[in-house]
Amino acid sequence: MQNWEEIDNMKDFLVKDILEICDGKLICGNQEEVCEDTRNIQKGDVYVAIRGEKYDGNMFVTEAIQKGAKVCIVDKLCKTEEEIKKYLKKTIILVENTVKALQELAKYKRNLYDIPVVAVTGSVGKTSTKDAIASVMKQKYNVLKTEGNLNNHIGVPLTILRLKEHNAMVIEMGMNSLGEISVLTNIAKPTICVITNVTTAHIGILGSRRNILKAKLEILEGMKKDGIVIINNDNDMLHKWKETESSEYKVYTYGVENESDLMAKSIKIEENSTIFESNVNNEKHKIEVPVPGTHFVYNSLCAMSVGINLGIGIEKIKNGIKTMELTKNRMDVLAGKNNTTIINGCYNASYDSVKAGIEYLAHYKGNKKIAVLGDMLELGNYAKELHEKVGEEIIKNKIDVLVTVGGESKNTCKKAKELGMDEKNIISCETREEAIEKIQKIYEPKDVILIKASLSMGFMEIKKALEE
Repeated sequence: MQNWEEIDNMKDFLVKDILEICDGKLICGNQEEVCEDTRNIQKGDVYVAIRGEKYDGNMFVTEAIQKGAKVCIVDKLCKTEEEIKKYLKKTIILVENTVKALQELAKYKRNLYDIPVVAVTGSVGKTSTKDAIASVMKQKYNVLKTEGNLNNHIGVPLTILRLKEHNAMVIEMGMNSLGEISVLTNIAKPTICVITNVTTAHIGILGSRRNILKAKLEILEGMKKDGIVIINNDNDMLHKWKETESSEYKVYTYGVENESDLMAKSIKIEENSTIFESNVNNEKHKIEVPVPGTHFVYNSLCAMSVGINLGIGIEKIKNGIKTMELTKNRMDVLAGKNNTTIINGCYNASYDSVKAGIEYLAHYKGNKKIAVLGDMLELGNYAKELHEKVGEEIIKNKIDVLVTVGGESKNTCKKAKELGMDEKNIISCETREEAIEKIQKIYEPKDVILIKASLSMGFMEIKKALEE
């Protein structure tokens, strides 16, 4: 088997490689041309014309070439072959489907690298867990990780195609329906699979948590034969799977409540950090996490589990946890107007992530605690129940003011009122603009404001209006 140094020079494609891998047709250009990158449109790069719901990348081939792309992969010719050859004078490859071509190229490139690949999935916490894992792995490896939320059928291959001098990779895998993670894992071929939890996210589409578990477990289909599965043993669905269905896998568990291979004890949540103790190799260690919240204890335990299984020393693991940096819009703390603090969670909202956000808010010192929440989407018949449970969390965590936007969130307001919250501190809005106006009238210096909603709710507009 090749080692890292021997395969480092095999990272680039020739045009003839692309033609073979993608079963493409060379419309014009040189088969011996070197293709150095397939992600960014910069001078000398490759442009892959992806079709989306609202755009067709095939329409922008000329623009891509003008920006410097020397090779374009298309699945539709918007000009005649004669026009392309006459006016563009570049390499054009025609394939049946550009997304499939992108995936095949990524699969081919992945197979050139004999390196640790950690695949991360779960209902909530994938991105912050990925960040924690990458920070730990960077103590030993040159790590390539998923940037932002590029965790789908296009984002995963784009990430893999960025492999160059790296000798380890962390890939986040998301899904909305059955079969999606199966595609991703068979491209990435992970050596370690991580499942953070199975909750109610996407339950309106998948119908049950059992189906959500089934979708998450697809990640194991592409795992190497000697691979390791790392799971959150406190999650009821994963705990049951471990006890009854996991016998063919090497499973490593982490948790706080259920007895696990790696556990957190004596958890102390402070305003800007979390500290806990963990026993590693029969020695007790203090772990410092640079953000507050129980959910970050789980993220850290998961990252530690990966580090232990990769043979990274405990002191390096601890440093990786202590210095981890989280992807933006995942509960990052910002300065707001009038000396307020904003906790920004505008990217997504499931019940579990909203619950975690409320707990995060509750631990911040300040004047009033204000929760600005939008509808949680894709919950189907569970929508009313789960929005009511958010109202329960508002009361449980003693949040001072609740502001909501959306029809389903009225159930949150109703439940909070039923449980004793003063009606004057419950503000239900129809629009973001109304919410901004109401918040600006009530906030005071040193207030802490949580902004949490699914991306499509457009709460970035609220964040920008309140940000300093």
